[in-house]
Amino acid sequence: MVTQTRVHLQTWVLLIFVVHVSQPVCVDAPSDTEAILGEPMKLICVACLKREEVKAKTRVDWYYTPNKENGPAHKTHIFKYEYGTPTELNGTFKGRLFWNGSQDLQDVSIRLINVTYNDSGFYECQVFRKFEFEFYSPSTTIFRNFTLTVKEKASVDPTALYSEIMMYVLLVFLTLWLLVEMVYCYRKISKSDEQTEDTVC
Repeated sequence: MVTQTRVHLQTWVLLIFVVHVSQPVCVDAPSDTEAILGEPMKLICVACLKREEVKAKTRVDWYYTPNKENGPAHKTHIFKYEYGTPTELNGTFKGRLFWNGSQDLQDVSIRLINVTYNDSGFYECQVFRKFEFEFYSPSTTIFRNFTLTVKEKASVDPTALYSEIMMYVLLVFLTLWLLVEMVYCYRKISKSDEQTEDTVC
């Protein structure tokens, strides 16, 4: 009993230590390219730092270029994040863009609410970083872009459809397998009981 308690205690200490030292991982994820009319949409821009312990001043700029059918195709500065302050700029997006980035500024996404057909177009995210080392300050600019299409209804994702079909097929198969196993075990136990009774008699 003492050894079992000691093993449990050691396991808990190890688990707490592992959970405590674990670090979040940054993954460059592309943004969705389809938005639903009238729904909110997260415009994803991820710019991972190769070394998170290095301090850097970060500035984020979002630009929008409409499709030709939505008007003249000129690039418009729609949002910026600088000195820890997100700023929505004047234009057609005024009142509909909100900062949705992470505290460590690796995820520098924004959220667009009440999507309209006029929001279809080319979006560009520019992340400027100036690193702070002891003797020099190198800088880098990262570009992420995508074309957004606004639709009235969400299109069917074939992967989700196949996953759902496979889930039901597996569910039926596993249920039948469980029934066969139960019948097999019941028969085996019945035969064992009959043999025991014959031996006793």
